[in-house]
Amino acid sequence: MSKHFPKIALACLISVLAISSCKSKKKTAAKNVSPIVIPKPQPKPGAFKSFSELIKSNTKRDSGLFNVYYLDDKYYYEIPDSLLGREMLSVTRYAKTPPKDGTYGGEEVNSQVWIWEKVGKKILVKVPSYTNVADKESDMYESVRNSNLAPILASFDIKAYGKDSTSWLIDINDLFAKDVSALGLPQSDKLEYKVQRMDESRSFIDTIKSFPLNIETRTVKTYIATAPPGDASLGSTTIEFNTSMVILPKKPMKPRLYDQRVGFFSQRQMDYGLDAQKATQTRYVRRWKLEPKDPEAYKRGELVEPKRQIVFYLDPATPKKWRPYLIQGVKDWNVAFEAAGFKNAITCLEAPTDDPDWSPEDSRYSVIRYFASNIPNAYGPHIADPRSGEIIESDIGWYHNVMNLLRNWFFVQTAAVNPEARSPKFKDEVMGQLIRFVSSHEVGHTLGLAHNFGSSYAYPVDSLRSASFTHKMGGTAPSIMDYARFNYVAQPGDKGVLLYPGIGPYDKWAIKWGYTWFDENESADEIAKRLNKWTIEKVKDPIYFYGRQGVIIDPRSQAEDLGNDAIKASKYGIANLKRILPNIEKWTYQEGQPYNDLVELYQELIVQFNRYMGHVRTSIGGIYENPKTYDQEGSVFTHVEKEKQKNSMRFIAEEAFKTPKWLIDEKQLSKIDNGNMFAFTTSTQASILAGILEQGRLSRVLDNMRKNGSKAYSIQELFLDLKNSVWTELSTGGNIDSYRRALQRAYIGRLEFLSNPAVSANSDIRPMALEQLRILQGDIKRAIPRYNDSLLRAHLNESLLRIDKILNPR
Repeated sequence: MSKHFPKIALACLISVLAISSCKSKKKTAAKNVSPIVIPKPQPKPGAFKSFSELIKSNTKRDSGLFNVYYLDDKYYYEIPDSLLGREMLSVTRYAKTPPKDGTYGGEEVNSQVWIWEKVGKKILVKVPSYTNVADKESDMYESVRNSNLAPILASFDIKAYGKDSTSWLIDINDLFAKDVSALGLPQSDKLEYKVQRMDESRSFIDTIKSFPLNIETRTVKTYIATAPPGDASLGSTTIEFNTSMVILPKKPMKPRLYDQRVGFFSQRQMDYGLDAQKATQTRYVRRWKLEPKDPEAYKRGELVEPKRQIVFYLDPATPKKWRPYLIQGVKDWNVAFEAAGFKNAITCLEAPTDDPDWSPEDSRYSVIRYFASNIPNAYGPHIADPRSGEIIESDIGWYHNVMNLLRNWFFVQTAAVNPEARSPKFKDEVMGQLIRFVSSHEVGHTLGLAHNFGSSYAYPVDSLRSASFTHKMGGTAPSIMDYARFNYVAQPGDKGVLLYPGIGPYDKWAIKWGYTWFDENESADEIAKRLNKWTIEKVKDPIYFYGRQGVIIDPRSQAEDLGNDAIKASKYGIANLKRILPNIEKWTYQEGQPYNDLVELYQELIVQFNRYMGHVRTSIGGIYENPKTYDQEGSVFTHVEKEKQKNSMRFIAEEAFKTPKWLIDEKQLSKIDNGNMFAFTTSTQASILAGILEQGRLSRVLDNMRKNGSKAYSIQELFLDLKNSVWTELSTGGNIDSYRRALQRAYIGRLEFLSNPAVSANSDIRPMALEQLRILQGDIKRAIPRYNDSLLRAHLNESLLRIDKILNPR
């Protein structure tokens, strides 16, 4: 649930086409004489048909960005000279799809910038790149221009000139009705469906509608395929697409430079025009353009409405009872925009029912699209101007089955303390509030905000059990952009405590950072300096810490966790799971129904247990990451304290490796288990083990030893603690139950993997893995005489055989 460049004037945000169409001034060797520039010959209107020769009085016309004419089953664009060379954003989406999970109407297929250019007797569509740039006044301008030729997407013969000789008519049919990769089925889907070709006899342009700022084209395309979705006997698949072409602002929005300490999506460019003595990568954050209606009132600190409000529409296909909650999830962000000085900055409306030109595929409109899908998910992408990072529009994808995901999470994380979660089907008000929560999260993405996995670490664990604290802070984490989910820390008796996050203090700060309006006279560099001061003021407060997604080495930046102590929080979470498990059958009871929900939620409970182990495990070999700039003191990377790592290993040994018998409820398992639950449980234990013996983690342990010596949790200690926890019985001759035997086999298998030269050839990991196998070999040999049980002896002898094959490969 779940996509900069400093010291640069707006003039540097040029398209490659704009670069390539400019004439360069050649330097003369001697006299200061301007060279003679011979212009390319341009055809005169007389070289083409006149407007009246092509367009008849009975021709259908649609006026807009380009005038569109429909004549004899053909569509014509009339392109005015004034729009040649202008950048236009083309966005192709599925409009209607065959029955296939993962592909739904409204989802984006492709987006790119188009520039229409007249060359001789032709009109070309070029696709500029914004990867490499240089200011026009820069010495690097010519070099960048010469190495960034815009590819030509399409070429059209000019069929006629316009009435006043300042526009040109072209036949547009081939661009949309034929198999143009940018406007049809993606290559990945063609490979999946085994598409042979597009059948043009069953493909056509359905409609083209022109509006003042955009043109909407609806096409139907049929592909001959040997593995099509839906009815394979047809040997083909038909898909409806919508392509929106929206003119981009002539003057791009002033960009805002990215800061790694604040969580925004961004886009990168290589700027060769800066005086940096190297090619410099610059990054701009993605955000909507918000400007105050009354700049003077804004400067006085008054809340001011924006000139243009951010507006979302609900897909007409959205079930009526969920609409108020989706709408409120959007409006919840107004409290954050107030921190940036704006009121009524964002809203959500139901789609108009009396406007025949309104379409959810129209890129002028941002829409929450509701998909009839069993995928348990939702997502919030956006389309941005590649020149500046300005978000042009967004379409949130809402899958119907996200409700099942919410049901499962809310049940296993809160049912122990929350009677409203003790049912296989929640009341509409309960589910509605959960939908509102997810809606707010996805809207955050559409505003440019990335996941902040560091937010959930900010609050003390025991504070999450306090009703007064959670209400004061507005939820269980400072940011709704974390995967904080629901309050599994709360215990029975913690009355009135909030169970999920809302728009929190970090969200308000991030919106303030990204959306505060600055005077147009301030440069991007000057604004960045002001924002840097703001950021430095906040960084010492964990409430404003940003932990980027993907940093799996920092125990503060994790998904699905809560509180600043993973061990304590996990203990509370496990205590609640132990309360829930004996009641799952009762709380999922449905008269006349099979035990499907009992199976699903039993497995979900084990998954939740695994999450807790993962939260604790991250501290082992963990490194804190605190992004900083030169004007901040202290280290960026710091290894997790030795004692915390050892305590984490001890916790996992006790809770996960020692057979968690409380997870094995034989009474309930007798109704749902055909033998699969044993494999499910043991594979969970094996996964926890493999995560500890992961190469990256062990490499960080070795790095810690090199840097911190005896203060580090050494790899020798890690292996010793792990072996003693997995093979505890060897020293006592105690019983090794089936779960422990499976775990011990997984242990040997993981050491075998690490001892492979192809895996750990130039590292201390391999010799340590081999040494552990040799030590274990001796321990098993000494322990075998203690065992009389034939099954246990067989297990130990088989373990010896495996170890021998690893140590002495033949």
